[in-house]
Amino acid sequence: MTFINTRVLSIEPLSPHVLKVTLDAKQAVAFKAGQYLQVVMSEQDKRPFSIANIPQHNHLLELHIGATPKNPYAFEVIQRARDTHTLTVEVGLGNAFLRESDMPAIIIAGGTGYSYAKSILLDCLQRQPNRQVDLYWGAKKQADLYELNRLTQLATVHRNFNFNPVVESPETRWKGKTGLVHQAVLSDFPSLENKQVYVAGRFEMAALIKTEFLPLGLSQDCLFGDAFAFLK
Repeated sequence: MTFINTRVLSIEPLSPHVLKVTLDAKQAVAFKAGQYLQVVMSEQDKRPFSIANIPQHNHLLELHIGATPKNPYAFEVIQRARDTHTLTVEVGLGNAFLRESDMPAIIIAGGTGYSYAKSILLDCLQRQPNRQVDLYWGAKKQADLYELNRLTQLATVHRNFNFNPVVESPETRWKGKTGLVHQAVLSDFPSLENKQVYVAGRFEMAALIKTEFLPLGLSQDCLFGDAFAFLK
């Protein structure tokens, strides 16, 4: 774990409620794809956010923050970034990072949990190009899938990558999967033997995945997500 004073390079909207914050660490930062950082608001107040970029771009740190005034936990971080143009962060946290393996990887993201999934996905495509990867990204509405077009295009370039967007409340013209994201995975994978599953999203989603995926042959040692450290 490393404490770093970073400069805020940019704050850009990804959707009406999600902002991309790019930080310049001014030095190489050691972390693994799928790890997170904590923004240090005070000695007793540290707020975690997944690192969305890959470790190879290790002097920059990309965060996707869902921030509205109704969510002060995240909104106060954005306010500090705007006011001071700096953030102190603690980097290299979490054990749900991408593993080297020949097993197919299934990545499941809910909402801004996509920032975790993005780092895992891009690192896997770059360093393990022959590995099968399926990304399931679930959101309330299509507009919340703020990198939908980029991922759709990426799937046309990488033959081992399948992108599966899932919308809970679809509009009339939506042609993708609907419902809960973990149920979309179950409909495509009746067996999860010899698979690795990476998860980021609400605790409720993670709990359902653990309950419903393990009986289908998924090994406990092949289920990764920071939420599982808090779920028994």
